Parts: sequence; structure tokens; C-alpha cells
Amino acid sequence: MRQQTKKRQGTASPVVVTQTAQSAPWLLAVTILLTACCLLGLFSKPIEDTDFWWHLKTGQYVLENHALPVPDPFSYTSNAAPAYPGEAQVRHFNLTHEWLSQVLMYTVYTVSGFPGIILMRAVLLACYCGIAGFLAARLSANSYAGIAAACATAGVAIAFAADRPGSVSFLGVAVFVTLLELRRGYWALPLLALIWANCHGGFPLGWVVLLAYCGEALLRPAWTPENRRLWLASAAAILASGFNPNGFTVVSTLLAYRKSPMTANLIEWMPPVLWAPPYAFGILLCGAALVLALAWKRVRPVHWVLFAAFASASLMAFRNIPLIGFLGPVLIAAYFPFKSKMPSTVAWLAPAIAACGLAVVVARGGFQNMRVAEWLIPDGAAAYILEHRLKGPIFNTHEQGGYLIWKLSPQDRVFIDGRSLSESVYRDYKQILFNDSVTGGADQMIGPRAELLQRYGVDLVVMNTMDYVSGAMYPLALALANPATTGWDLVYEDTKSMVFLRNATPDTPPISNKLGHVLRHLNRECVAYIDNSPDDALCARTLADYWMHNQVRESARQMLSLYLAHAKRSDPKAERALRDLDAAPPQ
Repeated sequence: MRQQTKKRQGTASPVVVTQTAQSAPWLLAVTILLTACCLLGLFSKPIEDTDFWWHLKTGQYVLENHALPVPDPFSYTSNAAPAYPGEAQVRHFNLTHEWLSQVLMYTVYTVSGFPGIILMRAVLLACYCGIAGFLAARLSANSYAGIAAACATAGVAIAFAADRPGSVSFLGVAVFVTLLELRRGYWALPLLALIWANCHGGFPLGWVVLLAYCGEALLRPAWTPENRRLWLASAAAILASGFNPNGFTVVSTLLAYRKSPMTANLIEWMPPVLWAPPYAFGILLCGAALVLALAWKRVRPVHWVLFAAFASASLMAFRNIPLIGFLGPVLIAAYFPFKSKMPSTVAWLAPAIAACGLAVVVARGGFQNMRVAEWLIPDGAAAYILEHRLKGPIFNTHEQGGYLIWKLSPQDRVFIDGRSLSESVYRDYKQILFNDSVTGGADQMIGPRAELLQRYGVDLVVMNTMDYVSGAMYPLALALANPATTGWDLVYEDTKSMVFLRNATPDTPPISNKLGHVLRHLNRECVAYIDNSPDDALCARTLADYWMHNQVRESARQMLSLYLAHAKRSDPKAERALRDLDAAPPQ
């Protein structure tokens, strides 16, 4: 190892950095290759995001119709009157701001199917981590610090391994910061901004990056060729980003988002819990803040600005935490205050660690999960509807709307889906699903629930019975199966969904004892989900409470045991309830 002392531009004191001197170059190359393979395998998860399906269908629509999907062709409720000022603008934005990403997704799908989609996602996220590693290595003059930074970024990015256009914005931030740090490729910024602005509405993050570096340039001699190139390229990039279906209204649209109770209920728009999964976010946020505080005299102004902006955005909404996932490791590597001589064994140990990481990723299914998470999609229900040519209007759950769009459009349109297009429809959706009104019980088909179904003309209900994230149970299924409910028949059921039809016909014979089927379905659906996603077991806790309330002790015992077997933390109340059930005499 040898040490270099160099002056970092914009600081008053020298920065001591270390770099590998005597290790064999091939060891570093092997380590980087193994790490890259590890990242690709880590991000090669099955397609689980329920919003993926309407993204894919939108790409197909744009290519086939040579037009943006305005008005919405997939939902029969999306053109409801605006519930708050600015909702019409938000609706148009949600329908159009990702069109180029959606076209690219559908193009990849037509060429290579679902494995191609997964590979595209893995490459994109691996590049995002790799850029963080490259920049960290560059600023610290330590290649192994860069590898560690890439892995740290992956610790945050793994929570966002979904097939969504939002990943483009995180990659865009990484590319913009890197080009501006290197002071190269300014000519590419306007073109990249134009592409970014048509792939995802997060492109104003690029403005933040550009303005931060332009502001730092004011601290240098003013009209130098370097500053002139930076300012002209930044102005051109900001102007180029305005060539998108929503122009520069994106700022007012994002402000309107904050007025929407529907958006406030979405987990991605809620503030993150600092010490909850992904834990890497809290570590990187606090670690970067501490390192910057310790090295405050030599921290460049642009890095203070970027950290303040990205930390604020991340703390405001969970969806923004990859910003710190990228910047945090870079700043820690660049300004880490305690430099020590790196043992020569690191060069040999690093590839061994990377190989072990790759082995773990492969053992957990990396590179083998190039498929759709079939336990999350109502494929059987959709096939039944198509086979029997059932016509809506359909009422469906929010999470299954995307797949129903993919399979049933244009023959049928859905009630709701992940695009969140109407505040008033979302309120009605919650009322139908839960029936919170005092005029009718949660398991009854009276009051506002029945009136809303009648008003929307719903003849077909396609639904699952649980929200797997929160564990909440949807009582609509019990209400439709209630013996007192006439005019609704259960015609199809599997472990993922059920189909209720208003007044079944001989071509769609009803399933007898519909209440018994629905009650058995509750446990079957929850067990099937936990078998495939054991980290999310809250549905079992909810069902245990339901069965205990109804004095069905065996089912309560089964669900409590399942929940406790997979719970992420101890639950003394559930443990006590299970002990009481075990001690109770047989029914």
C-alpha cells in the first residue's frame, strides 16, 4: 500500500487517501467480477410487483395505438369528477409520465418474455450500485472502498427490486452526479434529461443535482471555459426535460400529490421508519451525517447541498430512500476521517468474501427465479372470466387490478388499480371493501356498501381476502357469502382469489355452501401466501384474532402457530394467547 496526499478542489486542507499498490491486478478484477455477478443474482427476484402488469399493458397500448392512454382505457371509474383542486392534473400525469419506460418494458417482453424483464431490472439496479462503487473508489482512491460502497448501496436497493419505471430516476441521479463529478460528458446531459423526463416523473431530481453543481461553480473564478460548459449544459438539460407530456407542470403536480389522502395512505409516500427494513438506509444516513460532521472543514459545498436535499427527500417519503442509498456510501468513502494502511491480505480476502456472497445468492434462488410470482396474481380467476365470457362492471381489489388489466383489457375494464386515478373512487372502494359505516356491519350487504355496488352497476366481484402488507382482512367476501345476502353467488375459488357473480346462470353454476367455502378460503389463502413469502405473516395474526373472536379455537391455534413461526420480532400477546388455547379443554 502507499499513501497519497492531494488537494481536493474547494477545500482548504489536504485529503489523505489510500490506494492499493502491490496487489495483483487480477485479484481486483476477479473481485469486481464476482461482486457484479452477486449483484445481478441479488436483483434477479421473481416479478412480484402488482403494478408491473398495468405498466406492461400501457406499453402495449401506446405501441399499438400510437397514442398515450388518455382518457384511461383500462378502468371504467377513472373519469370521476375531481375530488380536490389539481386532481385532474395528477390523473393526467399518472397516465402519461412513464410512457417511454412502459414502451421499453413491453418491447423487452415481446423479445424475451418475463426473463428479459427480470434481467433488465437486475442490470439497471446493478449499474446503479456499480456507479456508486465507481464514484466512491474514484473519490477515495481505493478500489476496495468502492466495492464496499456498491454493496452498501445494494443493501438499500434490494427493497426496490421491482419492475417499475421509478428505478430510472435513481439511475439518472447516479449518472448525473458522476458526470458532474468527473467534469466530463456535459454534452450528454441534455439528451439524458430528455430521455429521463419521458421515462419517469422524477426527473426534477436531475435539476437539483445540476443546480447544486452550478452553485458550487460560483465559488470558482466566474466565466471560465469549465464553468461556461457546465452552465450551458445544465440550462440545456433543464430545457430539454420540458419536452414531455406534462411539460414543467411536474412541480405543481408533486405538490398536488401532498393534498391527496389516497396518496398519503400509500406506503411509498409515507416517511420511512429509520431503524426498520431496509436497515441499511438508517445506517448510511447516520453514517454519512457523522462522517461529514467530522470532516466538515474539507467537505465540498456541493456535497453538503446534495446530502441535505437527498436526506430531506428520503425522510419525507419511503420511495426516496435510494437517494441516500447512492450518496451515503460515496460520501462515507470520500470523507472517512480515519485512514489506515490496508493489510495486504485484503486483496486476497475480498474475492473470497465476494465468492461466498455469490454462493449465498445462488443458494437463495438468484439467477433461478426468472419467473412471475404466481402466488400474487389472480390468473385462475382471470382465466375463468375469459372462458365463460363474463362481463362486468367488475369490482376488484386494488392489488389485483393490474393483472386484471393485463389479462382482461380491452374486453373488460377494472374498478381500481395501482395508478390511483380518482380520490372519490378510492373512498368508495374502501367503503365497499370494509363497510365502515355504522349503518351496516362489516360482514353484511346492507347500507352504503350495497348502495355503492348498485350505483356502479357491479355484477362481478374478483377479490382476494387479505392485505398482505398490513395483514388487514377484507370483510366484503364474508358479506357476499352471508346466507342473508341474496342475488350473489360464489362461482370460482382458488388459493389466490374468488369470483362472485350476481345471479349465476347454468353456464356458471354456483358453488354450494358459499359461506363455508369462504371461511375455509381465508386460511388457505393466508397459508399459501406465507409459504411463498414467509417474511410477511401478518395475515395469520389477523385471522387468529378473527377465529378467537368467533370461538373457532383450532383455526385460531393454527394461525397463531403459523404467525409466531414467521414473526420478525417477539409478540408476547400472541404467545400468551397460544398458550391459553393449548391449555383450554377440547371443544
